[in-house]
Amino acid sequence: MHLLFSIFVFLFSATALAEKSPVDQRIDQEKKLQRGSFSIIPYKPNYLLPFTFNNNIQSNDAYKDVVSADELQPVEIKFQLSFKIPVLLDIADLPISLYFGYTQVSFWQAYNSSNSSPFRETNYEPEMFLQWVHNRKLGGNWHFKLATLNLTHQSNGKTEPVSRSWNRIESKLVLENGNFMLALNPWIRFTEDKESDNNPDLLDYYGHGKIVALYKMGKQNVSISSRNNIESGFSKGSLEFNWSFPLHGKIRGYFQIFSGYGNSLIEYNQYTNTVGLGISLTEWL
Repeated sequence: MHLLFSIFVFLFSATALAEKSPVDQRIDQEKKLQRGSFSIIPYKPNYLLPFTFNNNIQSNDAYKDVVSADELQPVEIKFQLSFKIPVLLDIADLPISLYFGYTQVSFWQAYNSSNSSPFRETNYEPEMFLQWVHNRKLGGNWHFKLATLNLTHQSNGKTEPVSRSWNRIESKLVLENGNFMLALNPWIRFTEDKESDNNPDLLDYYGHGKIVALYKMGKQNVSISSRNNIESGFSKGSLEFNWSFPLHGKIRGYFQIFSGYGNSLIEYNQYTNTVGLGISLTEWL
């Protein structure tokens, strides 16, 4: 009888785990990882794209005072590294925690050996944010999962005339419906002095927020990110499509298409189309 009861408990636990939503599984994984001291947890997707084609590098006006157009190649390597570190967990015994986050996106002219294979652009994005985890059922099959409040700085770490940076306060609201996740990410930019602001019209192209839609199909993930500027009649903004899929063992393929403004900070006001292929290290879910 005791053995049958143990088997029942095991099967019930396994079924309950299998029935957990993708967002809940991600939250559970993070809880396990952050139990140790100085835990480093994957944050945004981490990926390496050894092949990335950009159709507009050689016509980007931002470089005209730095390099000549023929010194840059349209094929390069792109990679993103992103992690977060818990600072304070369950503040006042509430499901609210404070994190430090860091995301870096680099564009490396690795195949441009005739010009010493330089890093064309790197965007650094440190932030501090509060995360509130709260599972609440909404209408239909929708659930509210979590919200964040972030103080974010983003810069390319360069000097004039190619310096680009901005500071903002933003929020992320994550909703879920089965294997479908929707993240709403509005932001407000902090104003700067006109003399020191090297991209005063940045919001004309980045808009005031982003929407990320992700669908998990078995072992495949498909996501679409959209930034649209209502003030410009949706004529300025961007769309990004990402598809990850299993290759071998834990190695996953990653395919990315970007079209629009703001592929990187140096290209915030340049319309580009890019295609990238490589591997995924960690993802949203």
